[in-house]
Amino acid sequence: MTRTSAPGWALDLVAAVCAEAATEPPHLVWRRTLRATSSGLARPDAGRISVTAGRDELDARLTLLHELAHWLQHGRVPRAAHISRRRRRVAHHDQAYYAIAFPLYLRHGLEPGEALSREGAHYPSSLRHAARLGVAGAADALAARRVLLRSRRRRMWRVLVPEHRVSLIRDGRWWVCVTCRHRIVGRALLRAQRRAGRERHVLWGSAEAAETA
Repeated sequence: MTRTSAPGWALDLVAAVCAEAATEPPHLVWRRTLRATSSGLARPDAGRISVTAGRDELDARLTLLHELAHWLQHGRVPRAAHISRRRRRVAHHDQAYYAIAFPLYLRHGLEPGEALSREGAHYPSSLRHAARLGVAGAADALAARRVLLRSRRRRMWRVLVPEHRVSLIRDGRWWVCVTCRHRIVGRALLRAQRRAGRERHVLWGSAEAAETA
């Protein structure tokens, strides 16, 4: 992963989006990685957006727009409104967020099908929100995903990587296991960090996925 200057198209995109919303643009931190996909992180309190751009430029564009949607949402919604009363968690990718994000994607270079496919690959719940918001093709994409999930329940599962010690390494914004490259997030990440090398896990996958991997 290499830190570098942001490309011209990314700087132009930040300027255009923030001009539309009449808001101050963030400082853009740009890194490159050899993997195809990109990741990003918006930190409105620090005044910056960070993007780790992969080889797929369209995915990098989507990632930047995704983080810009967080930037715009932060300026519109009081901080207390982001907290769920039921679980007291941050409502990070709720319908209010996607009411900003999907129109942003469609105004700035992504076709509806492309936006749904790519966003849905990163955040499957986005399809449900997009369908409720009336995004073209979202209802069909959501139905197709539900069919896929039902078919997965009938698959045979097998061990892809036997039990091993969890050793953490950064991959863009994520922590992953060195051995199996699986992303470690949430409570699993906290537990692995707390146990300092004593945590172990097994990577499972469907037989179909294993045969085509």
